[in-house]
Amino acid sequence: MNDLVLIGLVFTGLTLIGTPLFAAVGLTTVLALFLIDIPYTLLAQTAYTSLTPFPLLTIPLFVLAGRLMEVGGMATRLIGIATNLVGAYRGSLGLVTVFACMLFAALSGSGPATTAAIGSVTVPAMKRDGYDVPFAAAIAAAGGALGSLIPPSNLMIIYGLVSETSIPRLFLAGVIPGVIVTFLLMITTYIVARRRGYGGTGPSFKWGPALRAVSDGKWAIGAPVLILGGIYSGAFTPTEAAAVAVFYALFVGTVVYRELDATKIIDALRFTALLTGLLILLTPTLAFGQLSAFYDIPSAIEALITSFTTNVVVVMILIGVFYIVIGTFMESLAQIILFTSVFLPLVTGLGVDPVLFGVFTVITCEIGFLTPPLGGNLNVAARISNVTIEQVSVAVLPFIVAYCIGLLLLIFFPELSLWLPDLVYGEARY
Repeated sequence: MNDLVLIGLVFTGLTLIGTPLFAAVGLTTVLALFLIDIPYTLLAQTAYTSLTPFPLLTIPLFVLAGRLMEVGGMATRLIGIATNLVGAYRGSLGLVTVFACMLFAALSGSGPATTAAIGSVTVPAMKRDGYDVPFAAAIAAAGGALGSLIPPSNLMIIYGLVSETSIPRLFLAGVIPGVIVTFLLMITTYIVARRRGYGGTGPSFKWGPALRAVSDGKWAIGAPVLILGGIYSGAFTPTEAAAVAVFYALFVGTVVYRELDATKIIDALRFTALLTGLLILLTPTLAFGQLSAFYDIPSAIEALITSFTTNVVVVMILIGVFYIVIGTFMESLAQIILFTSVFLPLVTGLGVDPVLFGVFTVITCEIGFLTPPLGGNLNVAARISNVTIEQVSVAVLPFIVAYCIGLLLLIFFPELSLWLPDLVYGEARY
């Protein structure tokens, strides 16, 4: 127990002084190896095994495909479709932003990438329409978080690898919760915009412009149909689907829309390299997760929680609160890798489906995208709107409430997540 206290204090101290997370976890892991006299070669072995799974290729490929679709004209056309479908009402541009984020989420798989792609276009438009800029940035940040819930999702891929859960089932499980959260975000946007008198200018909905926008953006709409349709029809695996998405984005951007040139392609490759550099977290966090078994941490936490309650709803709410708090300062990737091995045995022992817990985990990570000081989406939204992260943090509070409502709905009604994968693949047995 004294060793665990020391390890916890070292990790907390390194985090508080601003040590990069991969270094903080790595140094803490080295200390743990020393204390229980395990050869340091465990880190080297983990480094090799953590980066060899073939499905890991899915993440950089989806990031690259999403970036190519953004700079190649697809994001603009998705915004055009959303704008013409929504029409001019109170908060219409805010509703367009959330709706466009939902559409683009089916292309990018990343929350910050979705925020940047859609927000860079819609935030200036909302500013011109009289929106308070921090609120406009908060809409983009909240809508962008959908990129981690609506398939394909990079966080679901990581969860699937760590928990050995079917990635296609996880993708399907995120569809209905993703639509519900989108609806909650749109309701929140409309209520705030109506109270403050934002928007309501411009042309009302008409079928002609809407159909023209859909026709112009048919290639953009075709991307998620191709990607997800190919996966669920069995034509290709998620990894192969990501590769197809890259080639599709290149073809549409260079041949159809002709907005993609060599400079933009190189920029997309650079962006992908920087973003997927987060995978460096895999090695130390997986090693640390393995060490948790040596210290019997999962059993200790299970005994601690079940000593208070065995009610599955209460346990899920307690885990959700813990995840939300930890997500304020920890990268979602590390959060999933570190704590899935701790909490998954506990919840499955209480009868929770691992697929459901995966969607639950991703939603808590989305809330982490919206909470300072880390708040990945907040930082992106603040940068593209030229306001401080503090201003966006206050404006985003109503949307955090919407995500929490979505999380509670998932806890109380697990069928919202499990119905679709069970319908397509049959009910799983664990």
